[in-house]
Amino acid sequence: MTGPLTWQLLRDLKTSELTQGGDKWHEVSGRSASDRAQVDRAMSAKLRETQESDSAEAALGRLRRLSRNFQYVQTECGLVRTALNGLAGDLAEPQSQLKQALEDAASLNFTVHDDGSVSYPAAKADDLTGAKQEAPGGSSRGSSRLPLDPPGLGSPGQQSLYPGYSGFRPVNPNAEKAQDVADRIARAVRSAREIDARYAKTLNGLKAEKGLDVTAATLKDVFRDTADVRSTAGMHLAEGIPQNKDPADRKKWWDALTDEQRQEYVNVAPDLIGGLDGIPAVVRDEANRNYLPVLIDELARQGGDEARTKLDALRMIQDKLGESSHPPMFLLGIGDEGNGRAVVSYGNPDTSRHVAAYVPGLGTRLDGDFVTDTMKRAQDTAIGAKEVDPSTASIIWLGYDAPQNMDVMTKGDAQRGAPAYNEFMAGLSATNGNEDPHVTAIGHSYGSLTVGTAAKESGGIPGVDDVILLGSPGVDAQRATELGVGRDHVFVGAADNDPVTHLPTKGESALAAGPAWVLGGPEAVRRANDLLDVGNDDLHFGKDPASGAFGAQRFEVNDGPRMVLEAGMFDAHSQYFDPELDDVSALNIAKIVGGRPEDIVREEYR
Repeated sequence: MTGPLTWQLLRDLKTSELTQGGDKWHEVSGRSASDRAQVDRAMSAKLRETQESDSAEAALGRLRRLSRNFQYVQTECGLVRTALNGLAGDLAEPQSQLKQALEDAASLNFTVHDDGSVSYPAAKADDLTGAKQEAPGGSSRGSSRLPLDPPGLGSPGQQSLYPGYSGFRPVNPNAEKAQDVADRIARAVRSAREIDARYAKTLNGLKAEKGLDVTAATLKDVFRDTADVRSTAGMHLAEGIPQNKDPADRKKWWDALTDEQRQEYVNVAPDLIGGLDGIPAVVRDEANRNYLPVLIDELARQGGDEARTKLDALRMIQDKLGESSHPPMFLLGIGDEGNGRAVVSYGNPDTSRHVAAYVPGLGTRLDGDFVTDTMKRAQDTAIGAKEVDPSTASIIWLGYDAPQNMDVMTKGDAQRGAPAYNEFMAGLSATNGNEDPHVTAIGHSYGSLTVGTAAKESGGIPGVDDVILLGSPGVDAQRATELGVGRDHVFVGAADNDPVTHLPTKGESALAAGPAWVLGGPEAVRRANDLLDVGNDDLHFGKDPASGAFGAQRFEVNDGPRMVLEAGMFDAHSQYFDPELDDVSALNIAKIVGGRPEDIVREEYR
């Protein structure tokens, strides 16, 4: 606002003009988003598909520059709109307080002057307790609580309305009321001035850099602008998000928002929306792509080995998002909590008839191996399942902290991760547009325990039809029927040379298992267990899922190299998804995920 904010300006302010101005900025932002989509999905994509030459690469470079420019305009205009809406919302409260004070002044026949002082009339004789005379009027100012008149005789603290008169005189009851009105006017104006100054600083910062190219420095400026608007106006957005509701309720909330409101959340609060189960996948993807550079910048400032590990992984994910991918990548979650968080879908889980969500296990964290190896497992599954049914999406869900080595492997991490996994799966059910999608939960290694724990929670895993357990040390269950989908819908892949699928359940057996494995592989472990009177179908976390006693559907996998004698180390534990290393297992997984479990190649129980 130009000039100091007065109570008259605050009274006459039309906050609707601020929101209408914001709508105009949103129109520009929306047009930029459409233009960017046209560049990325039509022009650039078509050029990649049809041209392979130096000139084509040069053209793609110019298109990427144009896309960044449109993204910059989209974001900055969206931030202006959010700031204006926030300003209108924040000024509404002091304006309401001011108008109420003015109404009270009018009802009492007080006069509010230009400087905010309030004058009041003389009190009538009927208003003066025990007195026939009239108390004169006066004036109150909102700037202080000084006595209205010199103190006189009477009770302590009582004010005389007749200076110099030694006798008792009644107090005009309007004086206190006038002071209250003046104070309320002053408070409303002070609050509005503080709000106005705060937003003015933020809006003045939303200025484009000179030149037409959006550089790395320009993008950092966008991040700073977003942070400024978030700190200034973000409370309005955060207060509206139904964080404590279930995913179905969040989906209803999101659907009820206007397009302008949705874009506001994506631009200004991407970290709050990107990981919110029940929000559509395309929205989460856009929000997380917006938030990823911010998270990278935050980690870059932290320093330390752990931050650098996560930082390298996030930069690798960012690079992958910038490349063409088959199936297309959707970033459904990202974060630096604990050992790091990342949820990536290959294919759109909201439009696919078949959706699989894979939980990784032992040793998994947000690092380079996660990006190059663990994410590839989900991609391999998506590619294979699409051969069975093209309408398929495969997700890697790193939404919990997996144990980093066997020494610290307890049920605790699975018990903490299971509720988060179930909420994520409930979100998939809420956003999938098919009438009855086919959903598969996949747990590998310790992730199978997390899936098993989730399946045993009340109501089971939301929307899940089939469960696949791979390289499992047990799922804290004695029978497949405990997983809530029926034994015919629980599938197990366990390589004989996978040491994790032979982890013993008792300390005495553990002492013998290591040397036995080195010397003779799984058969030697079984003989050691027999000597120690430990059941061969008992594992670290319950009954062996590959055993007849458990009763699941065991499918064929390659045995893989033995741990030491064939220098395999843990290779047999890590190749279930890879069609090059274990085409039998990868094809069986693809058939289950793609909706044709009857075609799997079965294997005898252990």
